[in-house]
Amino acid sequence: MKETAKAYFLGKKGPRRLNCAQSVSETFREQFPLEEKTTVLLSACGGGMAPEGYCGAFYAAKCILDHHFPHRSRESMEQLHSSAGSLKCREIKALKKLPCVGCVEKAAEVIEGK
Repeated sequence: MKETAKAYFLGKKGPRRLNCAQSVSETFREQFPLEEKTTVLLSACGGGMAPEGYCGAFYAAKCILDHHFPHRSRESMEQLHSSAGSLKCREIKALKKLPCVGCVEKAAEVIEGK
């Protein structure tokens, strides 16, 4: 699934390139659907525009996990924090520990439970 999310983010899948949040949510749309209002919100969450400055990919993962796997959400977010050094887009970019496409891949991995 991480390859699918990456392909959406890089514009290699679908009719257009998706932002980081959309790439993650679209990858899992059929398997773990979200409410339409959440999907619309995620369309505006790229480039650090997610609530509280979250990385869009991580925010999409949080939405999916909170809705479908609430028992795994906290641990998964801690795993993402550990991988990137933060959950916030600007901080992740400043640390240069994980590029945006890497955040998309990591988000897909934690949703899958890897």
